[in-house]
Amino acid sequence: MLSRVANSIYWIGRYIERAENVARSIEVNLHMTLDMYGEENTQWRPLVTIMGDNTVFDSGYDNASQENVIRFLAFERQNPNSILSCLNAARENARTIRSTITTEMWEQINRMYLYVNRAAHDPEVLESPHEFYTRMKLGSLLFQGLTEAAMTHGEAWHFSRLGRAIERADKTTRLLDVKYFALLPSVDHVGMSVDDIQWAAVLRSASALEMYRQKYGEINPNYIAEFLLLDRQFPRAVLHCLNLAEGSLRSITGSREGMFQNIPEQRLGQLRSDLMYAGIDEIIADGLHEYLDSCQLRLNGIGDAIYETFFALRPKSASAR
Repeated sequence: MLSRVANSIYWIGRYIERAENVARSIEVNLHMTLDMYGEENTQWRPLVTIMGDNTVFDSGYDNASQENVIRFLAFERQNPNSILSCLNAARENARTIRSTITTEMWEQINRMYLYVNRAAHDPEVLESPHEFYTRMKLGSLLFQGLTEAAMTHGEAWHFSRLGRAIERADKTTRLLDVKYFALLPSVDHVGMSVDDIQWAAVLRSASALEMYRQKYGEINPNYIAEFLLLDRQFPRAVLHCLNLAEGSLRSITGSREGMFQNIPEQRLGQLRSDLMYAGIDEIIADGLHEYLDSCQLRLNGIGDAIYETFFALRPKSASAR
């Protein structure tokens, strides 16, 4: 497979997943503000922090009001992580590899982009945004379903799944990190109803509340961190995502279990092994924020290694001419 094609399908997976995660976070925050009893004005800045876009936001907006944050995260073209920017990038990548993806996949990406582009100029979306974000989530899930059901599960499919899994793992760590380190208004709120509301919102952002309730029942921060980090069966748990990513990476390279042929396999295997044998009590005792921050840096390093190994252009050596 050409590196250009592999790069495009990998980033389509990441961009669609990123757009869905932004939509999930905004929708959950809209619901959460109804229950915050005067604290709702403090709940919008953390969404910008989750995406790592504080600098870009502050350069164009005076304050983190609900309207400003929603406009920035949904429709701001200067924000590379907005829903509109992600879908535009996914569409451009898909346009260049039409022969690799199916017609249904291309039509779904195009349909989502055109819908968001129209919504960016519709004032009613900001006034009543729930339908918009529901359509975004369902549109992303439909694209994933088309990818699973209609695309041959060969190299291209594995690059798509690799991108989606890395992106999903990154966003899950960010959700946990912001809640633990920055979202709670004051330590006085710990254990109170506002704390439970926020932890439930974190689970809803990952579509994890029902599955978490089935396994643990009560809202408990340690259990939530364990579920979203270390669960091997829940699709948005970090460890589950890394298992999928490693499986796809090994299918691409042909490496056997327990061995590696390149830097991304080595880094991904090391992070996955650390999570497999980690205990949540040990993680929290050493510092959950520090652990999540380390995971994010290591995921970034895996992404960089994937680029260098599979996508970067290299000059021909003298012996190869």
